[in-house]
Amino acid sequence: MTRRTHTEPAATSRPQSGTSPDTAPPSPTDHFPVVGIGTSAGGLEALEQLFGNAPSDTGMAFVVVQHLDPTHEGMLPELLQRATGMKVIQAADGLHVERDHVYVIPPNKDLSILRGVLQVIDAPPGRAPRLPIDTFMRALADDQRERSVGVVLSGMGSDGTLGLRAIKAMAGLTLVQDPRNAKFDSMPRHAIDSGMADIVAPAGELVPRLVETVRHIQHRRPQTSPEAPSRESALDKIILLLRSRSGQDFSLYKRNTLYRRVERRMHLHQFGHLADYAHYLRENPHELDLLFKELLIGVTNFFRDPAAWTSLRQQALPELLAQCQDGDVMRAWVVACSTGEEAYSLAMTFREALDDAKRAGRVTLQIFATDLDPDAIDRARHGFYPANIAADVTPERLARFFVEEPGGYRVRKEIREMVVFAPHNVTMDPPFTKLDILTCRNLLIYLGPELQAKLMPLFHFSLNPGGVLFLGSAEAIRRYSDLFTPIDNKARLFRRSNGSLRAVDLDFPSKKPAAVRAQAGPRPPAPVANLQGLADKLLLQRFAPAAVLVNGEGDILYINGRTGKYLEPAAGKANWNVFAMAREGLHHELMVCLPRVLRDGGTIVRPGVDVDTNGGTQRIDLTVHRIDSPLPLRGMAMIVFQDVPPARAGDGAVAASGGQRVEELEAALKRAHEELQAAREEMQTREEELRSANEELQSTNEELQSTNEELTTSKEETQSLNEELQTLNNELQSKLDELSLASDDMKNLLNSTEMAIVFLDGALQVRRFTPPLTRLFKLIPSDVGRPLSDVVTDLDYPKLHQDAQEVLRTLVFMEKQVPSRDGRWFQVKIVPYRTADNVIDGVVITFIDVTAAKNRETAARRAGPGDKGHATGS
Repeated sequence: MTRRTHTEPAATSRPQSGTSPDTAPPSPTDHFPVVGIGTSAGGLEALEQLFGNAPSDTGMAFVVVQHLDPTHEGMLPELLQRATGMKVIQAADGLHVERDHVYVIPPNKDLSILRGVLQVIDAPPGRAPRLPIDTFMRALADDQRERSVGVVLSGMGSDGTLGLRAIKAMAGLTLVQDPRNAKFDSMPRHAIDSGMADIVAPAGELVPRLVETVRHIQHRRPQTSPEAPSRESALDKIILLLRSRSGQDFSLYKRNTLYRRVERRMHLHQFGHLADYAHYLRENPHELDLLFKELLIGVTNFFRDPAAWTSLRQQALPELLAQCQDGDVMRAWVVACSTGEEAYSLAMTFREALDDAKRAGRVTLQIFATDLDPDAIDRARHGFYPANIAADVTPERLARFFVEEPGGYRVRKEIREMVVFAPHNVTMDPPFTKLDILTCRNLLIYLGPELQAKLMPLFHFSLNPGGVLFLGSAEAIRRYSDLFTPIDNKARLFRRSNGSLRAVDLDFPSKKPAAVRAQAGPRPPAPVANLQGLADKLLLQRFAPAAVLVNGEGDILYINGRTGKYLEPAAGKANWNVFAMAREGLHHELMVCLPRVLRDGGTIVRPGVDVDTNGGTQRIDLTVHRIDSPLPLRGMAMIVFQDVPPARAGDGAVAASGGQRVEELEAALKRAHEELQAAREEMQTREEELRSANEELQSTNEELQSTNEELTTSKEETQSLNEELQTLNNELQSKLDELSLASDDMKNLLNSTEMAIVFLDGALQVRRFTPPLTRLFKLIPSDVGRPLSDVVTDLDYPKLHQDAQEVLRTLVFMEKQVPSRDGRWFQVKIVPYRTADNVIDGVVITFIDVTAAKNRETAARRAGPGDKGHATGS
């Protein structure tokens, strides 16, 4: 997130995906950050903590994207309004974001943003996994670039991780709730494990930390022109610290990219100047590691720019496959592969192209995928990715090329075996060669012109004639159109042409780092002439013999005098090794003397050595001396060439030395033979050790394979058991539905009869009763489980308990009429309670009010005798 010192014009169109952050047009909201906040449906508590500690004048706009029930009416704006003084509204299509406002995603919608205007999109139909947080944060990164901020709060799954990655690629800020304080820690943990979190803190501390960081950026002192040299010097020091720590050289990367990435880390620690941050780096190696990760910009996803991958499958690969014979193995190199998504995308696309050409299994592809970051390489080898890759991978590809596991997807074994991952620096390490496909996507945009000019010829050298070069959407071949011809210019697919590659253009990578740019400043004054020094220099040039200083490998480090008669440059690429440059006659002597001197020490003199010159022979005395002091030169050797005057050519001493030379050569040959024999024996011993180790590895591999088969069998059995449990669960649910329906029917039946009924269990405790029973017994719902005899009743029926026990004992129903204390009469019927299995499990007692019938019977009984006497008297 870099400071802008002036207002920039609004963008007229959305930037292309994959463009460099340094060249992207600004958004109309570039004067204040836009914050995307992601959480799940259970994240209300985290949101209240987040906004509860937020000031009402943050100077930022907030967009809340929550996993919502599509059928549930959204109440989040009203709930959040209680926690913050900022205005909270539900997002609407075409709404322009404003500072100090909070916008909430509507239910069953996806949200995007274009030129500072919210775009509400209908959620896709079907049951495919929705990733609304990733969707919005990616759009936010494209639109607001370095002014984008991503926040991931409590939630299940991994939604939001890819969105944070996109924001970080644009130099935006990323914040994550501390998983220890999250109700659901899955989303925060995925974000932190991916290395995408700049700030990790409890939800209540995130907005204050964010406001503090943004205000530091906006109010830091501008870098005025007089300070520019010191700013350059500080950046150069940081580059040197990185090179010392990681072994990687960033001096030829684009300076704008380096400044943006370094300043981003600098602002997180609230340093005002690069020099202060450089001093902090010297004292904190861990921060150097974080800065190294920051500069790698490891942003990638499966099938990035889908149209380009379609063109690769339909145009480039069919032509390559048409040139292959059955059984051929094609080779590919994926440069800057990051965590492996692009390498696996290439493997999947190749498999699909094989199917299209109906050559499945007859041509194979070996992919070499490399990156600077060893941690990214390790993750790529595992081939496990979060569930949110479903946003980039079609359901058909997920089903064919991935295995679903808890927490995500793993690339199938047959795809993983197509790719070999290795740490590699394309600018410093030797390249892969004899390639059919080379992909280098979205790396060149971060490199300076010098490195780009170095890599394009190198790519031409690495590819076979007709090989395919696949670049990123913002990259081009520029002035190397004679080396590559376009297959699909829009997709950035090129074919290696047979154009001649000039030797001056081909610069093989070297571990020697580029020199850090020189500092501008006044030239130092010329040194005062020293007569002794000038005299020594003249003596060395005119009268001292020709000599070279070499290291232990024979590389020439220093030359004194004219050595052209003895040494000459070898043809081809420049090679300053003394063995490669030695003329005929001298080469063998050096091969014998130099290793012996370096091993045994001392000095070896070879008099009368004949050296072939241009059209003649020159006899010289060769001296090889190992240097033991001074300390900086220890382990090196000085080789001196001294011409033999013609008068000495016929001396007897020279002739006598010939025999001595033969003896020395024979001794050296014998010693070399003995060393060779010892080396052979050592090699045989090592071969036996390797063979033994290989057998152990094979045995271990068989054990692992057996274990894997057992695990696979267990997995299949578990899956089968899971299916059975699922079937039983469905049946149980069906039974529960039927039981619930029967229970409802019985309840309605009993309520409709207006009869007083009580159900007692085997211990004569209340199991269930109908509401009319409460007119006879003082029962309430909590009395279920109590003995009926403990409940107060209006019936004058002291033997009710004994009669119920008698029915349980004899299984014969009992029926009688009993009065109540208020003068009513009830017909009491006690019958056994039978289950569906014909098991007696209690009794059912029915109370029917027969007061009216009893009263009629009593009246009839009283009126009977009087009526009879009256009749007799008549």
